[in-house]
Amino acid sequence: MINEAAVWAIVGLPLLGGFLIIAVLRPWTRSLWQASASVGIVAIGGAFALSLWALNSVRGHHGESIGFSPHSWFTVGGDVTQGAFELTIGVLLDPLSAMMAVVITGVSLLVQVYSLGYMRKAANAEDGAFVDYPRYFAYMSFFTAAMLGLVLAYNLIQAFLFWELVGLFSYLLIGFWFHRPAAAAAAKKAFIVTRIGDFGFMLALMWLFSHRGEFLVRGQNPFEIPDINSAAPLLSASLVTWAALGLFAGAVGKSAQFPLNTWLPDAMEGPTPVSSLIHAATMVAAGVFLVARMFPLFEASSWVLNVVALTGGVTAVIAATMALVTNDIKRVLAFSTVSQLGYMFIALGVGAPGVALFHLLNHAFFKCLLFLSAGSVHHSVQTFDMRYMGGLRAWMPVTYGLTVIAGLSLAGVFPLAGFWSKDEVLAAAWSISQLTPGTGAGVVGQATFWLALVAAGMTAFYVFRLIILTFHGEFRGGIEAVPMADRAADEAHSHVHKGESPLSMLVPMSVLGLMAIGSGAVLNSVIELGPVPAHWFSHFFNEPSPELVVWIAGLSMTLVLGGITLAVAIYGMKWFDLARMPKQWHMLNRVLDQRYYMDYFYETLVVRRALFKGVFLASDWIDRKVVDGTVDLVGWAGRNTGKFVGQLQSGQVQAYGIAVSVGVITLLWTYLVRS
Repeated sequence: MINEAAVWAIVGLPLLGGFLIIAVLRPWTRSLWQASASVGIVAIGGAFALSLWALNSVRGHHGESIGFSPHSWFTVGGDVTQGAFELTIGVLLDPLSAMMAVVITGVSLLVQVYSLGYMRKAANAEDGAFVDYPRYFAYMSFFTAAMLGLVLAYNLIQAFLFWELVGLFSYLLIGFWFHRPAAAAAAKKAFIVTRIGDFGFMLALMWLFSHRGEFLVRGQNPFEIPDINSAAPLLSASLVTWAALGLFAGAVGKSAQFPLNTWLPDAMEGPTPVSSLIHAATMVAAGVFLVARMFPLFEASSWVLNVVALTGGVTAVIAATMALVTNDIKRVLAFSTVSQLGYMFIALGVGAPGVALFHLLNHAFFKCLLFLSAGSVHHSVQTFDMRYMGGLRAWMPVTYGLTVIAGLSLAGVFPLAGFWSKDEVLAAAWSISQLTPGTGAGVVGQATFWLALVAAGMTAFYVFRLIILTFHGEFRGGIEAVPMADRAADEAHSHVHKGESPLSMLVPMSVLGLMAIGSGAVLNSVIELGPVPAHWFSHFFNEPSPELVVWIAGLSMTLVLGGITLAVAIYGMKWFDLARMPKQWHMLNRVLDQRYYMDYFYETLVVRRALFKGVFLASDWIDRKVVDGTVDLVGWAGRNTGKFVGQLQSGQVQAYGIAVSVGVITLLWTYLVRS
């Protein structure tokens, strides 16, 4: 059985590794730059080993947490025994946090090993003189530590602190190439947009604190997660609804759900391993984790659950449509991540948190592999634009094979990992629509079921469009074919390297490839696989075992195969010439390419015109009318008061004597009258 100190060490090891790299190694980076990678990898490896120990420790607890008591941080209002509010700090270890810790540390470990080859090439650091190499591994360690702190947090204040640290280090990693204007702008955009959602999180915290009386009368803490979840069915409807909506707003921002989905595609300006880690197991998964962690609170308000499900369904379709026409390979995967997160929110909204977490787990493996494959391709052709790729399977057979595996898993092709979790999401949505027909939940379940089906067909189409444009056909020149005007400054002298990536990149990709093949069947298969019982994942979370609905699986597979066939027909066989499509198609293509003009709406209409001009005009009016008017009024009063007082200063002594006499008489008269 793991002890509390070891659980704290899961967070502490990456944190210590980051501090060692920054404080000790970075000043000596010219001679010790390789040591920074070793320190980061060893720290994450230690956290991964401890996470496996934690996972094994919670196996026999049937969904319950290991009872590590929280520690008092500070109190507000005097003595706790007399009803004062106490803020605690601690670790919450249960199947959810243990599973998330293993996924975060496992994926982070693979990504950091992969970075040994990718960042050395990207940074041109063969001579050991690149000073940002240690900074990269330090940021990755801090980022991983922040996410681990979030999933292991015992109370919401503690979770919010790590939630904000995740945002901070994502900002630093997205803008890692800070000398690129596009990267700096993308980092600021991600930070600002996610802060909008975080404002909802803060409002939820303030709402809980303002209603702390409902908890204190039961001897519970309004911020401790176990207390909130246990008390949720007994709390007032207004408290539950507004607290859940505020938390969901934070989840929408972090997980890039509609309408706060605009930051994630631009976040691809960061290094590719960073994109892989953010999309697979850390930042964007934080929103799904938060809703799953606080699910009893959400479950207490069916209205909020409907909002969660519909948001996920709409996002899944909108993001998938944008991926259909995108030419940047990493942005295609970014839109795919947004869409797949929509699937997870559908599952949460229809009351199946275990299914959402199952899809999160499988998605971490195949999406991380897809991003690392994109990095492997970039390692060779030095561009992310698929229009300048093609024919790469000839000299990158391993990368090609792993990309196909990950693509099939993402599309949900039987029997790969993505099939099992995607099918469970569809089955959960259909089940709720049949259990509660005609009700709000039933209508939402049916709507999200069909939205998810449509998104499944589009997912198969765009992922095989990506595979065909990247690996099939004739090679179209890579970075050497990109016009100089379209290249970044540090790409001006880049050249194509025709060959497979180094082993430091291929080995982590191969491990993820195995997981993308078998994780779904092994973890939640409907049949027993050797020592692994059927529905192991569901039993681990103490949830009902999902049923395999054959007609739903058949229908989804039909749509998936149809999407793959259409992609092959258009981009592989060239049976359709998109250039000759009707004008309406090109108009639709432009709308999708411009991301439904959401960036234009936010940046131009809202920020530049409404906020900037509105605030500017309001500030100008306040400056002229209020500030200047106040100053002018004070000046006018001073000038005119001075003139009046000046009239009294005549210089005649007899006048002053008369004034003094009148004053003395007045004082005496007042005294006599009052007495």
